[in-house]
Amino acid sequence: MNTNDTQELSRLIEQAVAGDRPSLEMVLAEIQDMVFNLSLRMLGSFHDAEDASQDILLKVMTHLSSFRGESAFSTWVFRIAVNHLKDYKKHLFAQHPLSFEFYGEDIRSGRARDLPDMAQDVDRTVLTEELKLSCTNVMLQCLDPESRCIFILGVMFRADSRAAGDILGITPEAYRQRLSRARRRMADFLSEYCGEYGGGSCRCADRIDYAIQNRRISPRRLEYTAARPSAATLAVKEAMEELDGLSSSFCRTYQSPETLRQSLRDFLDGPAFSAVVKA
Repeated sequence: MNTNDTQELSRLIEQAVAGDRPSLEMVLAEIQDMVFNLSLRMLGSFHDAEDASQDILLKVMTHLSSFRGESAFSTWVFRIAVNHLKDYKKHLFAQHPLSFEFYGEDIRSGRARDLPDMAQDVDRTVLTEELKLSCTNVMLQCLDPESRCIFILGVMFRADSRAAGDILGITPEAYRQRLSRARRRMADFLSEYCGEYGGGSCRCADRIDYAIQNRRISPRRLEYTAARPSAATLAVKEAMEELDGLSSSFCRTYQSPETLRQSLRDFLDGPAFSAVVKA
């Protein structure tokens, strides 16, 4: 963000704190895709990410007057989001934790079974892409919350070590060391189990029916392939390829869902908005 953009954002924040609704809406629009994509990668599903994003954006609204500009606004928002997401217990994978060992065996099992065609007349190429994108998020759930957060900040958002350490409350050196370990664990798993990353043919096509049977994906609810990519997709793709040699399948970012946008508009139109302004 250049100097003019930073000054404009500061002006909008000041006006939002003073009670200007359009300015607050513009501030939220600036960060909601970022918050949603962080939540999606941390929690592993669209539904959980949408719920958590709404909570985080409400926290940002109610604490906006406490922003002093001592760090970048995005860093301040990330800190709020990370603190919320690391301790978030309402999502699916908090109730059913994953490990690399379990998920690796699941991938093997899914290829070995002889199952009927469960595609329900949906193009299997589309279902393969849906599973590939879903698999990426699920894979991240094999990392512990802090390692997952470090990996996402470093690889997806390209946070430098000083900013990331500030967000996480650790030294830049500790952040770099933990990021290196997390990247190595992900790379080792991908090299062994992911045909695309490991140099062989993609195996997701072999797992479609197994994934549908186990409700990993649904032909009638294509979340990943139906979601609109955000403007940051290309930048994230380049970052992922530069750092880890991963394909675009492992770095897509999404626009926050319209339902999340509408819920924020409804909140701003309602009586609770005055309570936020006074907070």
